[in-house]
Amino acid sequence: MANVQVSKAFLAELLYDLPPGRRAAAIESVSHGELLGWSWHFPPYQWQLGAEALSPVRAWEFDAEAVRAMCARDPEFGRAVAAWVGSVVAHRLQAARIRLLDLYAPYGSGHRV
Repeated sequence: MANVQVSKAFLAELLYDLPPGRRAAAIESVSHGELLGWSWHFPPYQWQLGAEALSPVRAWEFDAEAVRAMCARDPEFGRAVAAWVGSVVAHRLQAARIRLLDLYAPYGSGHRV
């Protein structure tokens, strides 16, 4: 069963599992007040990433099915949750894009201001 986890007071790294024999790749750090993952919000509701705590963990955990049911019953609440999850996804995708550009793009090919 998937659960919604929100950081209360900890620092963790989101990890992408790699093939056996290779260390999991840290792709993002999350801290106080941040959503740990979003797989609970989208079918098939399966974790895509893992997480490793870098300090003592205190987090809020909510039953994902109950949260989805609340979103379905209360459209305003559902829109707020969807907007929150969407902003987390957008931020993490942009951060991943920047990291990939830093690693693989030719010098000077990134965003120019």
